[in-house]
Amino acid sequence: MRLGINLGYWGAGMDSDNLAVAKEADQLGYDVCWAAEAYGSDAPTVLTWVAAQTERIDVGSAIMQIPARQPAMTAMTAATLDSLSGGRFRLGLGVSGPQVSEGWYGIKFDKPLSRTREYVEIVRKAMTRERLSYEGEHWTLPLPDGPGKPIKLTVHPQREHIPLYIAAIGPKNLEQTGEIADGALLIFPSAEHIEDTAITHLRAGREKAGLTMDGFDVCPTLPLAVGDDVSGLADMFRPYTALYVGGMGSRKQNFYNQLAQRMGYEKEAVEIQDKYLSGDKAGAATAVPHQLIDQTTLLGSVERIAERMQAYAAAGVTTLTLAPAGFTLEERLTALRAGTQALERAGLA
Repeated sequence: MRLGINLGYWGAGMDSDNLAVAKEADQLGYDVCWAAEAYGSDAPTVLTWVAAQTERIDVGSAIMQIPARQPAMTAMTAATLDSLSGGRFRLGLGVSGPQVSEGWYGIKFDKPLSRTREYVEIVRKAMTRERLSYEGEHWTLPLPDGPGKPIKLTVHPQREHIPLYIAAIGPKNLEQTGEIADGALLIFPSAEHIEDTAITHLRAGREKAGLTMDGFDVCPTLPLAVGDDVSGLADMFRPYTALYVGGMGSRKQNFYNQLAQRMGYEKEAVEIQDKYLSGDKAGAATAVPHQLIDQTTLLGSVERIAERMQAYAAAGVTTLTLAPAGFTLEERLTALRAGTQALERAGLA
């Protein structure tokens, strides 16, 4: 099992620290460094900055939002980043959510599965450097009865095939991801539930495409905190968990809330959402069960983290992405180093 890191969003006051974390991960032999985007920092700019100041670690978007860019633009960005980084770029895509898609980008959040499928097909075709033409429900290239003509990408990516990942949560999206992508970006993954909530659907998609899980990258992200007080460490992540389960999306369309319910926290998920959407964010954080946090993070001593890593590897995870937490840079770097120590202790390095 490989290790990655996720820097989250840039511009949150920890930018210099994030760069130091990325450099340390590069030196420690981490496999990939992911960066996110929502409605603040964009992922490609951050990844370019990181790639320019690292040597070996891959850089990946987790995610580049589909409503933010036309697919041909995404292909251009991917090819450019792969070229500039010396073949170290991984393209992670996702539809975001209805509030961001419609409120920030002005793109209707409808038919996300067919939109994603067409987007991936266009991106892949563009990056082959053949002349681009496409007829679909969401995109037609070139536009009919106009001056446009099929054009091919002029930039040569470093590699013929840039790994393409999709952020997926729901069963149908996971199945399609297994069918059309090289890897899946997962969030709030529990080793105890990941087979039922994710991998079984990914496997069905692979089988639909006539493929196996061999070579497919199952890549969940988990916050990481090191120390002896597991309960205290878990409390650090109460606001984070409450935000996603309670406030990320609307009452009817919160994919993380639905995931928590599929993991067996039906009553708790409803309570968290009720409190969060009513403005009681502190109450929502208090309502998050300790077990839910503990199952979806890596907390405690190196030995305890190593045991959890073994459980994820046994469940089918191939790249475990860590988000090292701490109030200072040194605490985050300590957590990062503990990640490699735990992987070695688990016998997974």
